[in-house]
Amino acid sequence: MPKCGKTVASGTLNRRGFIKAVGALSVIGATATASAKAEPPIPIIDSHIHLFDASRPQGAPYKGPKEFVSHISLPGPYRKLAKPLGIKGAIAVEASGWVEDNLWLLEAAQTDAIMVGVIGRLPPNQTEFPEYLERYHKNPLYRGIRINIGSRNHLLPELENAAVVDNLRLLAKADLVLDTANPSIELLQTIVRVNDLVPELRIIIDHLPAMDPAAGEISTYSSVLEEIRQRPNLFVKLSEILHRVNGNVATDLVSHKERLDYLMRIFGEDRVIFGSDYPNSVGTATIGEVVGLVKQYFATQPRSVAEKYFWKNSLRCYKWVKRTAEQPGSAGTTAGNRRS
Repeated sequence: MPKCGKTVASGTLNRRGFIKAVGALSVIGATATASAKAEPPIPIIDSHIHLFDASRPQGAPYKGPKEFVSHISLPGPYRKLAKPLGIKGAIAVEASGWVEDNLWLLEAAQTDAIMVGVIGRLPPNQTEFPEYLERYHKNPLYRGIRINIGSRNHLLPELENAAVVDNLRLLAKADLVLDTANPSIELLQTIVRVNDLVPELRIIIDHLPAMDPAAGEISTYSSVLEEIRQRPNLFVKLSEILHRVNGNVATDLVSHKERLDYLMRIFGEDRVIFGSDYPNSVGTATIGEVVGLVKQYFATQPRSVAEKYFWKNSLRCYKWVKRTAEQPGSAGTTAGNRRS
């Protein structure tokens, strides 16, 4: 995920101020039973990876973190890393703001059946939005768009423009989703406003565990999440759990469990989705560490809850394309069953 927005890192994840603001948090679910251990592994759909190729003549506006030295992220190499971890499919989220890269992303995803969906980038404030949306979503792999909300990209004031709201309604009418980048107080407030205006639109908050609210933001953060809790079409990716705080990365579950419990309480078992954020995660954590941490966390939940997180909720929200027999779900519940 390109760091267009700014998150605030302030202290450890178990800060006393944060605990006091959100209150005592209860652990969701129950310890897995011995019989559950004998069940087959839960298949995983990775709902958040990035594809790009900076070696193209035109380059690429985003080419991964500095530690990702190849600056090329394509489905084949990702598959080699993902399959041993139980990942059966992935959704590419566009990191490029170039409109033409919506087509490039679709073409790259089409080459490998591990790719079950694509989230493009189309600014809803542009007059060409309806034309582009109609063109791209004819491909069943196209499952929605992503918007950035940062210091130089404010959507909230533009929601006063009827044409922008009409474009978001077109997105909902096409049965597509709105992904959002770079969690912040402003982004969360904007999401609530969009939901007020277009309640039928499914909206996904990416990487919310990476948001470390400053002391002065905690009350507002808790309040807006309580508002979001009541809105069933607002989902969250429990992704970027492993992130830098004051330059350090805590890789143990204990450091993150309290925040995960809190977000599970807010969104519930039906609105949480897995995403690795590969290769943006390179330099912070390996994809194995990312998957291992959430497997450890959801091992304490009933299997039905883990299945929702690892693939069922993404299918319900994105309605991604089942392209191989090993991918979970049935063809009748997806956007199609087209193979590359």
